[in-house]
Amino acid sequence: MNLKKASLSTAAVVLATPLLFALMPAGTANAHGYVSSPPSRQAQCAAGVVECGQIQWEPHSVEGPKGLTNCHGGNTRFAELNDDSKGWQVTPVGRTVDFTWTLTAQHATSTWEYFIGGTRIASFDDGGARPPATVTHRVDLGGYSGQQKILAVWNVADTANAFYACIDVNVGAA
Repeated sequence: MNLKKASLSTAAVVLATPLLFALMPAGTANAHGYVSSPPSRQAQCAAGVVECGQIQWEPHSVEGPKGLTNCHGGNTRFAELNDDSKGWQVTPVGRTVDFTWTLTAQHATSTWEYFIGGTRIASFDDGGARPPATVTHRVDLGGYSGQQKILAVWNVADTANAFYACIDVNVGAA
């Protein structure tokens, strides 16, 4: 291959790349977030508290279809978040807990939901508003005691997806 042909090929690739990215379909949601306090399972992975795979570099990416009830949001890359025997740190909490979400990109929000054992224990309706970079909800755990796994769900308003986080707590231990 001569130098002139190589230069033309390189120039064509450089010129076509922005067009290629502009024509690619957009992602399902441009928002990302996770529960940072008390530390969710993905926050523990990111902090190195528990040894994890890919999730350690992208704790904000546990996204899947709305309505799921698992820690990994249906994303097989993060299936280890469902492993209850992995040695997750359990946070001692009182009867009420402030859950803080860290959002790396804000997106219109329908609701935030919190579940224990498949039962919804709290819901906060944002009515499609864009949240700030951190969001905190106070959740009453008065009907529960001992070690519990809480599933926190951020339902995005204008897509079919949600973000998922599981938090291991010991209710009444704080």
